[in-house]
Amino acid sequence: MKVAIIGPGALGCLFAARLTQSGVRTTLVDHRTDRAAHLRESGITLEDGKGMHRVRPAAVTLNTPTGQDLVIVLTKAYSTNSLALPPDTPVLTLQNGLGNVEILCAAVGSAHVLAGTTCEAATLLGEGHVRHTGRGVTALGAWTSCSPARAIEVLGKAGFDVELTEIPGKKIWEKAVINAGINPLTGLLNVPNGRLMEIPEVRQLLRDLVVEAAKVATTEGYRFEYSLVERTEEVCRQTAANISSMLQDVRAGKPTEIDAISGQIVRRAQNASLPTPRTRMVWQLMKGLEQR
Repeated sequence: MKVAIIGPGALGCLFAARLTQSGVRTTLVDHRTDRAAHLRESGITLEDGKGMHRVRPAAVTLNTPTGQDLVIVLTKAYSTNSLALPPDTPVLTLQNGLGNVEILCAAVGSAHVLAGTTCEAATLLGEGHVRHTGRGVTALGAWTSCSPARAIEVLGKAGFDVELTEIPGKKIWEKAVINAGINPLTGLLNVPNGRLMEIPEVRQLLRDLVVEAAKVATTEGYRFEYSLVERTEEVCRQTAANISSMLQDVRAGKPTEIDAISGQIVRRAQNASLPTPRTRMVWQLMKGLEQR
Protein backbone atom coordinates (compact mmCIF):
# COMPACT_ATOMS: atom_id res chain seq x y z
CA MET A 1 0.00 0.00 0.00
CA LYS A 2 1.10 3.52 -0.83
CA VAL A 3 -0.56 6.34 1.06
CA ALA A 4 -0.04 10.09 0.83
CA ILE A 5 -0.99 12.31 3.77
CA ILE A 6 -1.52 15.99 3.03
CA GLY A 7 -0.81 18.27 5.96
CA PRO A 8 2.09 18.11 8.46
CA GLY A 9 0.09 19.36 11.45
CA ALA A 10 -0.60 17.44 14.63
CA LEU A 11 -2.95 14.87 13.09
CA GLY A 12 -1.05 14.67 9.82
CA CYS A 13 2.17 13.83 11.64
CA LEU A 14 0.37 11.38 13.93
CA PHE A 15 -1.23 9.49 11.03
CA ALA A 16 1.98 9.56 8.96
CA ALA A 17 4.01 8.18 11.87
CA ARG A 18 1.52 5.43 12.69
CA LEU A 19 1.16 4.32 9.07
CA THR A 20 4.93 4.30 8.59
CA GLN A 21 5.39 2.23 11.74
CA SER A 22 2.88 -0.31 10.42
CA GLY A 23 4.89 -0.81 7.22
CA VAL A 24 2.81 1.31 4.84
CA ARG A 25 4.84 3.29 2.31
CA THR A 26 3.80 6.76 3.44
CA THR A 27 4.43 10.11 1.78
CA LEU A 28 3.88 13.28 3.83
CA VAL A 29 2.94 16.30 1.71
CA ASP A 30 3.81 19.81 2.87
CA HIS A 31 3.40 23.01 0.86
CA ARG A 32 6.22 24.80 2.72
CA THR A 33 9.70 24.19 1.31
CA ASP A 34 11.58 24.93 4.54
CA ARG A 35 9.42 22.72 6.71
CA ALA A 36 9.44 19.90 4.16
CA ALA A 37 13.25 20.01 4.16
CA HIS A 38 13.28 19.81 7.96
CA LEU A 39 10.87 16.86 7.98
CA ARG A 40 12.86 15.13 5.26
CA GLU A 41 16.04 15.45 7.34
CA SER A 42 14.71 14.86 10.85
CA GLY A 43 11.59 12.78 10.34
CA ILE A 44 8.67 12.82 12.78
CA THR A 45 9.06 12.67 16.54
CA LEU A 46 6.04 10.95 18.08
CA GLU A 47 5.36 10.98 21.82
CA ASP A 48 2.78 8.52 23.12
CA GLY A 49 2.10 6.28 26.10
CA LYS A 50 4.98 4.01 25.07
CA GLY A 51 7.62 6.74 24.96
CA MET A 52 9.23 8.82 22.23
CA HIS A 53 9.77 7.50 18.72
CA ARG A 54 11.61 8.89 15.70
CA VAL A 55 9.83 7.88 12.51
CA ARG A 56 10.87 8.61 8.92
CA PRO A 57 8.15 8.51 6.26
CA ALA A 58 9.18 7.06 2.92
CA ALA A 59 9.12 10.55 1.40
CA VAL A 60 8.29 14.18 2.18
CA THR A 61 7.18 16.11 -0.90
CA LEU A 62 5.77 19.49 -1.87
CA ASN A 63 3.18 17.97 -4.22
CA THR A 64 0.89 14.99 -3.88
CA PRO A 65 2.46 12.12 -5.86
CA THR A 66 0.58 10.04 -8.39
CA GLY A 67 0.31 6.26 -8.13
CA GLN A 68 -1.06 6.27 -4.57
CA ASP A 69 -3.61 3.79 -3.27
CA LEU A 70 -5.07 6.43 -0.95
CA VAL A 71 -4.70 10.14 -0.23
CA ILE A 72 -5.66 11.34 3.26
CA VAL A 73 -6.38 15.06 3.61
CA LEU A 74 -5.55 16.43 7.07
CA THR A 75 -4.89 20.07 6.23
CA LYS A 76 -6.72 22.92 7.90
CA ALA A 77 -10.09 23.50 6.26
CA TYR A 78 -9.07 26.88 4.86
CA SER A 79 -6.41 25.14 2.71
CA THR A 80 -8.73 22.63 0.99
CA ASN A 81 -9.47 24.93 -1.94
CA SER A 82 -5.78 25.15 -2.86
CA LEU A 83 -5.02 21.41 -2.99
CA ALA A 84 -3.83 19.80 -6.23
CA LEU A 85 -4.92 16.16 -6.15
CA PRO A 86 -4.05 13.25 -8.46
CA PRO A 87 -6.87 11.93 -10.65
CA ASP A 88 -8.51 8.53 -10.20
CA THR A 89 -7.23 8.13 -6.62
CA PRO A 90 -9.42 7.64 -3.52
CA VAL A 91 -9.27 10.77 -1.37
CA LEU A 92 -10.26 10.60 2.30
CA THR A 93 -10.99 13.77 4.26
CA LEU A 94 -10.85 13.62 8.05
CA GLN A 95 -10.74 17.39 8.41
CA ASN A 96 -12.63 19.57 10.84
CA GLY A 97 -15.57 21.66 9.77
CA LEU A 98 -18.11 21.76 6.98
CA GLY A 99 -17.60 22.26 3.25
CA ASN A 100 -14.45 20.18 2.71
CA VAL A 101 -16.29 17.29 1.07
CA GLU A 102 -18.01 19.54 -1.45
CA ILE A 103 -14.67 21.10 -2.44
CA LEU A 104 -13.03 17.69 -2.89
CA CYS A 105 -15.97 16.36 -4.92
CA ALA A 106 -15.64 19.32 -7.26
CA ALA A 107 -11.89 18.64 -7.59
CA VAL A 108 -11.78 14.85 -8.13
CA GLY A 109 -15.39 13.74 -8.52
CA SER A 110 -17.65 12.34 -5.81
CA ALA A 111 -16.93 8.76 -6.93
CA HIS A 112 -13.36 9.17 -5.61
CA VAL A 113 -14.21 10.76 -2.26
CA LEU A 114 -14.31 9.10 1.16
CA ALA A 115 -15.32 11.22 4.14
CA GLY A 116 -15.39 10.98 7.88
CA THR A 117 -14.10 12.22 11.19
CA THR A 118 -11.43 11.29 13.67
CA CYS A 119 -11.54 11.70 17.42
CA GLU A 120 -7.81 11.07 17.81
CA ALA A 121 -6.29 13.92 19.84
CA ALA A 122 -2.80 15.27 19.24
CA THR A 123 -0.75 18.35 20.07
CA LEU A 124 1.96 19.73 17.80
CA LEU A 125 4.96 20.63 19.95
CA GLY A 126 7.14 21.79 17.07
CA GLU A 127 7.73 21.09 13.40
CA GLY A 128 7.36 17.34 13.02
CA HIS A 129 7.08 16.84 16.81
CA VAL A 130 3.67 15.56 17.91
CA ARG A 131 2.25 14.27 21.17
CA HIS A 132 -0.60 11.77 20.96
CA THR A 133 -2.84 12.97 23.80
CA GLY A 134 -5.88 10.76 23.38
CA ARG A 135 -7.29 7.87 21.39
CA GLY A 136 -10.67 7.94 19.68
CA VAL A 137 -12.75 6.45 16.91
CA THR A 138 -12.09 7.28 13.26
CA ALA A 139 -15.35 6.90 11.34
CA LEU A 140 -15.43 6.96 7.54
CA GLY A 141 -17.47 5.93 4.55
CA ALA A 142 -18.12 6.53 0.88
CA TRP A 143 -19.57 9.91 -0.04
CA THR A 144 -21.21 8.23 -3.05
CA SER A 145 -19.61 5.08 -4.49
CA CYS A 146 -15.90 4.98 -3.56
CA SER A 147 -15.04 1.74 -1.75
CA PRO A 148 -13.79 2.39 1.81
CA ALA A 149 -12.32 -1.11 2.22
CA ARG A 150 -8.67 -0.20 1.65
CA ALA A 151 -8.82 2.87 3.86
CA ILE A 152 -10.36 0.87 6.70
CA GLU A 153 -7.78 -1.89 6.25
CA VAL A 154 -4.74 0.40 6.24
CA LEU A 155 -5.87 2.52 9.19
CA GLY A 156 -6.81 -0.56 11.19
CA LYS A 157 -3.39 -2.06 10.48
CA ALA A 158 -1.81 1.13 11.83
CA GLY A 159 -3.63 0.67 15.13
CA PHE A 160 -6.45 3.18 14.70
CA ASP A 161 -9.93 2.32 15.95
CA VAL A 162 -11.81 2.49 12.64
CA GLU A 163 -15.55 2.39 12.14
CA LEU A 164 -17.49 2.19 8.86
CA THR A 165 -20.39 4.59 8.53
CA GLU A 166 -23.06 4.52 5.85
CA ILE A 167 -23.83 8.21 6.46
CA PRO A 168 -20.51 10.10 6.67
CA GLY A 169 -22.31 13.42 6.36
CA LYS A 170 -24.04 12.77 9.68
CA LYS A 171 -20.68 12.06 11.37
CA ILE A 172 -19.23 15.25 9.93
CA TRP A 173 -22.20 17.29 11.15
CA GLU A 174 -22.05 15.69 14.60
CA LYS A 175 -18.42 16.66 15.02
CA ALA A 176 -19.07 20.13 13.60
CA VAL A 177 -21.85 20.67 16.14
CA ILE A 178 -19.61 19.55 19.02
CA ASN A 179 -16.73 21.68 17.74
CA ALA A 180 -19.05 24.67 17.33
CA GLY A 181 -19.62 24.54 21.07
CA ILE A 182 -16.16 23.69 22.37
CA ASN A 183 -13.61 25.18 20.01
CA PRO A 184 -14.55 28.87 19.86
CA LEU A 185 -15.15 29.07 23.61
CA THR A 186 -11.78 27.50 24.45
CA GLY A 187 -10.14 29.80 21.91
CA LEU A 188 -11.79 32.94 23.26
CA LEU A 189 -11.31 32.09 26.94
CA ASN A 190 -7.84 30.49 26.59
CA VAL A 191 -8.84 27.44 28.64
CA PRO A 192 -8.71 23.64 28.22
CA ASN A 193 -11.88 21.78 27.32
CA GLY A 194 -12.86 20.78 30.84
CA ARG A 195 -12.93 24.35 32.13
CA LEU A 196 -16.02 25.04 30.00
CA MET A 197 -18.00 22.78 32.32
CA GLU A 198 -16.87 24.52 35.49
CA ILE A 199 -18.22 28.04 34.84
CA PRO A 200 -22.05 28.01 34.88
CA GLU A 201 -22.48 30.89 32.42
CA VAL A 202 -19.99 29.38 29.97
CA ARG A 203 -21.55 25.93 30.26
CA GLN A 204 -24.93 27.42 29.38
CA LEU A 205 -23.46 29.21 26.37
CA LEU A 206 -21.84 25.93 25.29
CA ARG A 207 -25.25 24.24 25.42
CA ASP A 208 -26.89 27.09 23.50
CA LEU A 209 -24.26 26.95 20.74
CA VAL A 210 -24.76 23.20 20.34
CA VAL A 211 -28.55 23.57 20.13
CA GLU A 212 -28.24 26.26 17.44
CA ALA A 213 -25.85 24.17 15.35
CA ALA A 214 -27.95 21.01 15.70
CA LYS A 215 -31.01 22.87 14.42
CA VAL A 216 -29.06 23.86 11.30
CA ALA A 217 -28.06 20.21 10.77
CA THR A 218 -31.72 19.24 10.69
CA THR A 219 -32.34 21.64 7.78
CA GLU A 220 -29.92 19.47 5.76
CA GLY A 221 -31.72 16.26 6.69
CA TYR A 222 -29.57 15.10 9.61
CA ARG A 223 -31.40 14.12 12.78
CA PHE A 224 -29.77 12.63 15.84
CA GLU A 225 -31.32 9.97 18.07
CA TYR A 226 -29.26 11.19 21.03
CA SER A 227 -28.63 14.51 22.71
CA LEU A 228 -25.72 16.38 21.14
CA VAL A 229 -25.68 18.65 24.19
CA GLU A 230 -25.03 15.64 26.43
CA ARG A 231 -22.47 14.26 23.98
CA THR A 232 -20.63 17.60 23.86
CA GLU A 233 -20.50 17.79 27.65
CA GLU A 234 -19.25 14.20 27.73
CA VAL A 235 -16.45 15.16 25.31
CA CYS A 236 -15.52 18.07 27.60
CA ARG A 237 -15.27 15.72 30.57
CA GLN A 238 -13.35 13.01 28.71
CA THR A 239 -10.88 15.53 27.25
CA ALA A 240 -10.79 17.89 30.23
CA ALA A 241 -7.06 18.58 30.00
CA ASN A 242 -6.94 18.81 26.19
CA ILE A 243 -6.10 22.02 24.39
CA SER A 244 -8.46 22.27 21.42
CA SER A 245 -7.01 22.65 17.93
CA MET A 246 -8.51 26.15 17.75
CA LEU A 247 -6.83 27.22 20.98
CA GLN A 248 -3.55 25.71 19.75
CA ASP A 249 -3.86 27.91 16.66
CA VAL A 250 -4.72 31.00 18.71
CA ARG A 251 -1.71 30.49 20.97
CA ALA A 252 0.54 29.95 17.94
CA GLY A 253 -0.77 33.10 16.24
CA LYS A 254 -2.10 31.08 13.30
CA PRO A 255 -5.43 31.35 11.44
CA THR A 256 -8.13 29.17 12.96
CA GLU A 257 -10.84 27.02 11.40
CA ILE A 258 -13.62 29.24 12.75
CA ASP A 259 -14.95 29.94 9.22
CA ALA A 260 -15.31 26.21 8.49
CA ILE A 261 -17.10 25.59 11.78
CA SER A 262 -19.11 28.53 13.13
CA GLY A 263 -18.92 30.51 9.88
CA GLN A 264 -20.31 27.62 7.83
CA ILE A 265 -23.11 27.10 10.35
CA VAL A 266 -24.06 30.79 10.17
CA ARG A 267 -24.08 30.74 6.35
CA ARG A 268 -26.14 27.56 6.15
CA ALA A 269 -28.55 28.92 8.76
CA GLN A 270 -29.03 32.05 6.67
CA ASN A 271 -29.90 29.91 3.64
CA ALA A 272 -32.56 28.20 5.75
CA SER A 273 -33.79 31.50 7.30
CA LEU A 274 -32.83 30.16 10.73
CA PRO A 275 -31.45 32.56 13.38
CA THR A 276 -28.17 31.59 15.09
CA PRO A 277 -27.30 34.69 17.17
CA ARG A 278 -24.89 33.05 19.60
CA THR A 279 -23.00 31.21 16.85
CA ARG A 280 -22.73 34.45 14.90
CA MET A 281 -21.41 36.23 17.99
CA VAL A 282 -18.61 33.74 18.72
CA TRP A 283 -17.72 33.61 15.02
CA GLN A 284 -17.35 37.40 14.95
CA LEU A 285 -15.36 37.44 18.19
CA MET A 286 -12.97 34.76 16.91
CA LYS A 287 -12.48 36.67 13.65
CA GLY A 288 -11.62 39.71 15.71
CA LEU A 289 -9.19 37.69 17.84
CA GLU A 290 -7.45 36.39 14.71
CA GLN A 291 -6.89 39.93 13.43
CA ARG A 292 -5.64 41.59 16.62
